[in-house]
Amino acid sequence: MLSIQAKPGAQDLITDIEGIKVGQADNERINTGVTVILPDAPVAMGVDVRGGGPGTRDTEALDPSCLVEKVHGLVLSGGSVFGLAASDGVVGYLSEQGIGLPLGPRTVPVVPSAILFDLRNGGDKNWGQVSPYADLGVKAVQNARNTMQLGRAGAGFGATAGAQNGGIGSASLVTESGIKVAAIVAVNSFGPVTHEVGGEQVQHGVVNMPKLGLIGSNTTIGAVVTNLDLDKGGCKRLAMMAQDGFARAIRPIHTPFDGDTMFAMSTGEKSLDEPLAATLAYVGTLAADCVVRAIEKAIHLANAT
Repeated sequence: MLSIQAKPGAQDLITDIEGIKVGQADNERINTGVTVILPDAPVAMGVDVRGGGPGTRDTEALDPSCLVEKVHGLVLSGGSVFGLAASDGVVGYLSEQGIGLPLGPRTVPVVPSAILFDLRNGGDKNWGQVSPYADLGVKAVQNARNTMQLGRAGAGFGATAGAQNGGIGSASLVTESGIKVAAIVAVNSFGPVTHEVGGEQVQHGVVNMPKLGLIGSNTTIGAVVTNLDLDKGGCKRLAMMAQDGFARAIRPIHTPFDGDTMFAMSTGEKSLDEPLAATLAYVGTLAADCVVRAIEKAIHLANAT
């Protein structure tokens, strides 16, 4: 039997993948924030959406049948639909730096995004006609670096998970052959974490529902990144397998109240040494492991004080 061995990367963060930076910005008064995953060069990306109330931008462009092959960043944001404006700030900033598709008088960055609902968390949401998320997006991308804060930060700043604080977490794994995979997750789930994260055994046949649900008012969003050379189709499969980590760590999950969305990105640094299907079978499993550990770290650090 083939046994794949992997260990956490140097930081046990998504930034252990070369060429990946993370920037975050949050606003304590509003009780919300934004996280940007910024590659040094365009990357292939796929997405898997399973929640019943998702909020996303430019995810259709990630379909393998669509024209654009590479994207220039990813935004995870609080704020529900207002948080989608964070991508406006990121797109504008990147375009000013000359990053994006060379279309016409200025470059056009492709920056998909997903949002979570944190409008009822007690923060001051009286921002008038123009939300603060575009500015938060700019601040987040300006803060991009090779490490990141976990817990109550960025997109997870105002999140909740069942009856606990939610937060943002990250984890990475590296195989002996040099394959790297990592995850970043903003946990704002309808259901609480399970025994795999919280140490409590799940009693099958019993469903605890501590947070009143409204359609689209929750959502766990995240991304996995690998250094393997995958196209959009491969990234799509990786995202699908990685999202199984949500089901291992949160119960219930993918409900009508959730907008659960998982992205997958490939930096393309490492070529495949084995057939694609065989490689994805274990890399996708490792990605789901990273997702579980990222959720564990998010919840632990967000509730540590």
